[in-house]
Amino acid sequence: MSLGTNSLSFKHSSHALQFGRLSHWKSLVQQTDYFRASSVRLLCRKRNSRFFAMLNGDDNVENETGTVRQLLAKLCKASLRATFPDDLELEPLVAICTGKFGDYQFNNAMGIWSKIKGQPGPFNKPFSVGEAIRKTLPPSDMIESTSVAGPGFVNVVLSKPWIAKRIHAMLLNGIGTWAPVLSVRRAVVDFSSPNIAKEMHVGHLRSTIIGDSLARMLEFSNVEVLRRNHVGDWGTQFGMLIEYLFEEFPNWDDAGEQAIGDLQLFYKASKKKFDEDNTFKERAQQAVVQLQGGSPNYRRAWQQICEISRREFDQVYQRLGVHLEEMGESFYSPYIPGVLHELDNKGLIQESDGARVIFLDGYNIPLIVVKSDGGFNYASTDLAALWYRINEEKAEWIIYLTDVGQSQHFEMFFSAAKRAGWLPQDGGYPKTTHIGFGLVLGSDGKRFRTRSSEVVRLADLLDEAKAQSKKQLIERGREDEWTPEELEEAAEAVGYGAVKYADLKNNRLTNYTFSFNQMLDVRGNTAVYLLYAHARICSIIRKSGKDVEELKMTGSIQLDHVNECILGIHLIQFPEIVEDAITNLLPNTLCEYLYNLSEIFTKFYSTCRVVGSEEETSRLLLCEATAVVMRQCFYLLGIKPLYKL
Repeated sequence: MSLGTNSLSFKHSSHALQFGRLSHWKSLVQQTDYFRASSVRLLCRKRNSRFFAMLNGDDNVENETGTVRQLLAKLCKASLRATFPDDLELEPLVAICTGKFGDYQFNNAMGIWSKIKGQPGPFNKPFSVGEAIRKTLPPSDMIESTSVAGPGFVNVVLSKPWIAKRIHAMLLNGIGTWAPVLSVRRAVVDFSSPNIAKEMHVGHLRSTIIGDSLARMLEFSNVEVLRRNHVGDWGTQFGMLIEYLFEEFPNWDDAGEQAIGDLQLFYKASKKKFDEDNTFKERAQQAVVQLQGGSPNYRRAWQQICEISRREFDQVYQRLGVHLEEMGESFYSPYIPGVLHELDNKGLIQESDGARVIFLDGYNIPLIVVKSDGGFNYASTDLAALWYRINEEKAEWIIYLTDVGQSQHFEMFFSAAKRAGWLPQDGGYPKTTHIGFGLVLGSDGKRFRTRSSEVVRLADLLDEAKAQSKKQLIERGREDEWTPEELEEAAEAVGYGAVKYADLKNNRLTNYTFSFNQMLDVRGNTAVYLLYAHARICSIIRKSGKDVEELKMTGSIQLDHVNECILGIHLIQFPEIVEDAITNLLPNTLCEYLYNLSEIFTKFYSTCRVVGSEEETSRLLLCEATAVVMRQCFYLLGIKPLYKL
């Protein structure tokens, strides 16, 4: 929401309806024969008994959980049922208002008019449909006034006292009371997924931080999230690594991890020999057979390699504040034969050029599930993993994060799962979603690499982000004001937060250019600017000398100034922004909201004196509410807040 739009949100139309007593609302329903007939038909519908409970004051909609949009949708739905009882498929269309006549808008009139145009009745244009919806809205403390504009748009102005009470209740009861209400209860988020024996590089950055952010949003919404790290820990490369270990270090078991040393150098050396020595290549392929057959010696070597690699991954995850449970390819491998047997029994698998495949409508190539040499592949592993997640983990929503280049693989794999009957053909749960994302580019517009054209190690990138952040803090004089521990903590918060936010603020489907200079800029839409904005709010509260916790208990919020109102409305829209970010799987939605919140607060603070004003208590509570929401945004984006400049 832009600041300019919000500054006009509180103008009232001359057609505004002031909601008052229940009797006034009932009389509006009975103004025409059409409405009387509708009311009689509605009485006969058992499914609408809840609506009449609302009429009698037995159901206070605004006290229910949910976003502002969800609460308004319930009111709109009640109106639609009263006005058009024969069309039970009508669902309310509620949106944040972009015009000057209200805060929210009901947008059903045009769609309804397209259905009833030409039929007998009281409606002669979309405006009249909108007016009918407006008149039959149930009374509600959350609505100050309504009006109809253009082709039937019903504009809603929210009650300022209701907004103030909703914000105050959040301060008293916690930000968790604003969590969106979702239909899903358990979800798997499959993200990061590096390959064992290879370093995490900048290519893993987007999957890791986008996946973590979406997992946090789902968890905030009271969804049980199974965070899965589907690492590449099985396959041909391990035969290569193990055989090289055996050849170079015959006593590797005694030498332990020292035999391998630097795993990256070890991998490069073994790969070089694999590519150049056919005899070694054959032995490496046999080593894979030994490993997958369960040979103890090969299993111990494999476990040692995995453990070294896992510790390196964990160091990166700890720095990023990301939690994952590893369930790699090796975990699902035992399930593959049974899953393929089930698919075979259902007639899905066919022979083709020596391989076993599933033919799918709409694709020129089949989905290979067993290679011509008898080996399994990504598709067979992914099918086994999906079977396990649906049948054993009982997940309702399985979300996969990889680059957009793998989109076709996931489309085909999901299509095969639907043919198998694991997923419904027409939507619903369980469901699967592939989240694709674009590339991280360098200043030359190509894939982000080092000067020697190697892929950028993620650990090196984080080191540089922290170093540049620390340098910036020292230049601002913080070294003289803070302890060394505080300086280190702030450098990490700003550096790592800058890297995350620079990625998350972009639409994940697009490529973006990596630039330390841009992401560490103290101006504009950057983590640095937002972290400093939060710290400034905390400073305002500290300088007041007031106990905010006491103010929460004894004070109240008033929204008399226009910029107080704009800030209040933006604050209470936080839950539905989170809901939108989850629904569309776009964290940049939350980033945009957070940046707009900081801008709206700045305008509020520049026009509304806080400390020492007559409205000090109310405005300090608004400052605190803004800080609380900002901190929750930071948490959902995986960013640590700063509390002082």
